[in-house]
Amino acid sequence: MSGVFKMPPSTVVGNAKQTSETVLSDASSAMKTAADNPKQATTTFLHTPFMRAALPFINGGLAGMTATSVIQPVDMIKVRLQLAGEGVKTGPKPTPVTVFKDIVASGKVMDLYTGLSAGILRQAVYTTARLGFFDTFMKTLAATAESKGTKIGFKERAGAGLAAGGLAAVVGNPADLALIRMQSDGLKAPALRANYTSVIDALVRISKNEGVGRLWAGCYPTVVRAMALNFGQLAFFSEAKNQLKTTSLSSRTQTLTASAVAGFFASFFSLPFDFVKTRLQKQTRAPDGSLPYKGMFDCFKQVAKDEGLLRFYRGFGTYYVRIAPHAMVTLIVADYLGFITK
Repeated sequence: MSGVFKMPPSTVVGNAKQTSETVLSDASSAMKTAADNPKQATTTFLHTPFMRAALPFINGGLAGMTATSVIQPVDMIKVRLQLAGEGVKTGPKPTPVTVFKDIVASGKVMDLYTGLSAGILRQAVYTTARLGFFDTFMKTLAATAESKGTKIGFKERAGAGLAAGGLAAVVGNPADLALIRMQSDGLKAPALRANYTSVIDALVRISKNEGVGRLWAGCYPTVVRAMALNFGQLAFFSEAKNQLKTTSLSSRTQTLTASAVAGFFASFFSLPFDFVKTRLQKQTRAPDGSLPYKGMFDCFKQVAKDEGLLRFYRGFGTYYVRIAPHAMVTLIVADYLGFITK
């Protein structure tokens, strides 16, 4: 065609060969750099857009699973305390010590780790989501505030904590329900026990026998509880850490102090909802198909009437001992992982 410049075939082949050699040379150079300086290669990988978005979720999940592995026995005792004396206002009042003795006397010390697989799965899903969402929300809010020439306040931190907790709770409810079922199974008569072998076994059998929808039983109080817990934990941790920046305390001491404060407020705001969540997730249908509680509000009403208002805060000390160290380990590990993956 006239007017169109055509390169000789030899030139086209030569250019293609040169481009190929350049790509291979670049790849070889990148591999050599990674071999000579793995730290730099790792840093480069960690700063890819995908990894920057994924790291808050990965770090959150690892932090939550680490904390659960440490705190699981306390969580087991907390659940047994909440289920003891159901429907009865008077009678013997169990304590963490008596619950611990009963568990050990009826089986073995490792029974305190019943449901660990469910607990780890729950953290892999729930804490991965809530810390990941919270960090993502906070970065977005920080960028918005910076563009307006302002700073993030407690209101923004609280909103981010509430939203992150609610979203994560919906995703993590099946694993949470499996955990409660596994931990409460030992309270039943031997003939009535499900004897779940693992969290997968629990999830499969509950789905098969009661329907997949049952995996989201107690989801409403779980979401409210998660929002209350996140409001207390993440919002107060972030706020306390911000306030402590002006003190002479070391960075590590500031993190420990802020997480202890966060653990208290997380316990105070979330325990009543945690109590109701446990009761709703533990219940199974009677032969006539009925359930002891119709829902969250019915459970609140029945417990308040039959067992008294203070029952909602039964085991507060145990719950705090479960929440505060869990919050501390989770937030410290997440903080550390965030630091080394900057």
